[in-house]
Amino acid sequence: MSRVPHGGRYATRIPADIDREDRILANLTARQVAILGGAGAVLWAAFMATRHLIPPLVFLACSVPFASIAVAFALVRREGQSLDRLLLAAVRQRFAPRRYVPRDVGGMPHRLGTSGGHPPAPFALPVTGIHPDGLVELGGHGCAAVIACGTVSFALATVGEQEALVAGFARCLHGLSSRIQILMRAERMDLMPMAVRVFEAAPGLPDAELEEAAREHARFLADLADRSELLWRQVLVVVRDDSADPNDADSTPALRQAEQVAAALTAAGFEARVLDGLAVSTVLAAACDPNNPTPCSLRDPYEVVRSR
Repeated sequence: MSRVPHGGRYATRIPADIDREDRILANLTARQVAILGGAGAVLWAAFMATRHLIPPLVFLACSVPFASIAVAFALVRREGQSLDRLLLAAVRQRFAPRRYVPRDVGGMPHRLGTSGGHPPAPFALPVTGIHPDGLVELGGHGCAAVIACGTVSFALATVGEQEALVAGFARCLHGLSSRIQILMRAERMDLMPMAVRVFEAAPGLPDAELEEAAREHARFLADLADRSELLWRQVLVVVRDDSADPNDADSTPALRQAEQVAAALTAAGFEARVLDGLAVSTVLAAACDPNNPTPCSLRDPYEVVRSR
């Protein structure tokens, strides 16, 4: 901490990773200290119990694998997660149900109940309702609104444009009065609907060479869909309001906050719009069924593709 020369204020550095765990001993977190301390206690207890039966060198050689595993669990990280958390997540995933069914299903089909593997489990979707204006009811957890955002190329912008983007995004964050979540999703894309549409529209072109070029482009799209698994990215901003009552028409600050966030992002140079009820339902359905590719088809033949 240092003193600022003007005004007598104090300034301190704040880490960029605000979720970073506190270090309590030798630059180790409480979780790491607990893992290493517990492993050390187990080894010491085993040594004290077997010191009259096993030579110390033999015990030391036998304890090296156990100590190495404990050190790896405590210190090694992969993709930002420690090995103990990854192991716990793998165990949960292994014993979790593989299939989910809606809660309102009357009875479990006999064939599904007797089939091998994990039986289906009720899917606990926190969404209890979606209004036509896009307001999502979360039961006793308030309401939420969803914003679809585009992307910009920050690396190709000039220094002045980069500063303007950062300043505009900072103004958007400073104007928040509720929690938000920025979600980036990757979905599989199906090019076949677009290829079929281009192929069918080719005979209507005024020139034979244009018609042949359109057919060639349709064949290229079909071949690309067969050879590769294409992905497209979707950026969503979810605005939450935990205290909102969805039955009160005047108590929808989530939608008002979402409109303000969308306006601020648009002013900063991003494409942003608040999704209505049908669009929110489509997003949730796609998230619940990731194995179903999203068909890629332009509504307008003159529409310019910006975000895919």
